[in-house]
Order: sequence, then C-alpha cells, then structure tokens
Amino acid sequence: MLTSHRNSITSASASALESHVRKLAEEIGPRHILRPDALAAARDYIRDQWRAEGYVVETQEYTVRDILCMNVIVTLPGIALPDQVLLAGAHYDTVPRSPGADDNASGVAGLLELGRRLSACRPRRTIRLVAFVNEEPPFFYWSQMGSARYARAARQRGEDIRGMFSLEMLGYYTDDRRSQRYPPFLGRGRPDCGNFIAFVANLRSRLLLKRALAAFQASSDFPVESTAAFGWLPGINWSDHLNFWRCGYPALMITDTAFFRNPYYHSPEDTPEKLDYRRMAAVVEGMAGMLAKLADDESL
Repeated sequence: MLTSHRNSITSASASALESHVRKLAEEIGPRHILRPDALAAARDYIRDQWRAEGYVVETQEYTVRDILCMNVIVTLPGIALPDQVLLAGAHYDTVPRSPGADDNASGVAGLLELGRRLSACRPRRTIRLVAFVNEEPPFFYWSQMGSARYARAARQRGEDIRGMFSLEMLGYYTDDRRSQRYPPFLGRGRPDCGNFIAFVANLRSRLLLKRALAAFQASSDFPVESTAAFGWLPGINWSDHLNFWRCGYPALMITDTAFFRNPYYHSPEDTPEKLDYRRMAAVVEGMAGMLAKLADDESL
C-alpha cells in the first residue's frame, strides 16, 4: 500500500519544475509542426528525462503533413491489478508564436516530476504517464490530436483505463481580488482570486472526480475547486481529456483554469518568470499522492 512506500518517494521540486519549463519555453520555444525541429526537441527532452529516471520509454508514432509526430509513454506496472490503468497526460506542443510556459510546459513539467516522484512506487494498479503531441489548434477537437490517437487505440485494444487526468496549465496563480473568472453558470459562490487548482469533469466522470478530489485533499492542503458540468460549456472540454470522454473513459482536467485567470494565455508573453513554481510543486505533490492512493484504492 502507499504508506509502505512513502519513505522511498522523493518530494516534488520547485527548482526542477522551473528547469523543465525554462528548457521547453526558453531554450526550445514555440513547438508545433510548423517548427518540427522544436517539436522533436521537446519530445526528445521528455524521453531523455524519463530514461534518466530508469523508465522504459515507448512511443506512439504517426504522420501529420509529412511530419513524424509522437506520443511519449512510460508505465509503472501494477503489482496486483496490472490490467487496470490510471493515466496522467499533458501535451507538449504550443500555439504558434507562444513559448507556452504555462500552456503547457507547466503541465509537462508536472508530468516529468510525477515520473520522478513516483519512480520508486509499486502501485497495485498500473500508472501510465503520457506526453501528448498536437493538442493545440488546428488539431484540437479532430482526429490528429495525439490524445485522440492514443484513446482510440486504447479502446481498440480493450485497455481498462479507470481514470485519465489531463494536466492542462498548472503554473499561474495570483492572490489579487477579481483575478478569477468562470464559465457561464459555474462562478456563483466560488473564489474571486486565482490562487487554487481546479478539477474539472463531465457529468459521466463525476464519480472519478469525487474520488480524485478526496485523494488529492488527503495528500495536500493546497486549495482546490472542483466541478462536474456539461462538456459543452466553454473551457470544460478544452484539452486531451475530451478524447477519453469520447472513447467512454472517465477523465478529468487538472488546471489553473487557463484564460479564466491567466492574461498571457496563448500569447508571446506566456513566459517562465510569470509562473509560481512553489505552488506548482505543492500541486504536483498532491497529484502524486492522489495517483498513488487511487492506484491502491480497491473500490475504484
């Protein structure tokens, strides 16, 4: 169980998170198929980081506009229920002209830290980490998204994914009043400052949301807001979890709420110095505990 492995699991590192974000957003910069060398550099960086942790790295390859695209995958096999999978994923591409520090180098940095944080864990269920390609427009919503390719293939091979967690912008926080906005109908009674992390699910995934929220709160005192809502509301389905919903898997997004808070979203000003790495580390710590607890939860 989780308690027997806690002493062998390192804590999330704010400095490591910042290093990952700066590598992706400053050194590599905008990464998309119009800059295929940058997209490949981001992919190789993720792969090299996981290999350095001792993981066997797999890839799922496909071609878009004659450019080779890859999802990058590592797995912590379950010791009791290896065929049941918890999956955390983050996309490593950006929109053109944006260095994408928050969107989504922060999610990738969180994914890499989860890999390091959990590398000594021996979960009952399998935990899988996936870095997805091609989440951003013009691919969003369509079949060339990396997560669409992964989710459809998982369904075709009968993969038993008990929960998917999309890490979508984890780094922007502010204590300023009136800094937080919400989709229509969802803001009443909620905080007006953007100093929390949000768990967002569709109605069919509300049981996963409930269990994930409880596991996160048992692992961290970081402020969190949650909602299960209709997927058509603005922002609710705007990441890789959408494709898992489409394939019938329970999934949720973990996010700093993107454009409902961050004024630099999808702009050239989405740069590393604007992120709060201390709070990011607290979120990643909570997510690591959440995944470990859910992997050992016999009722999931």
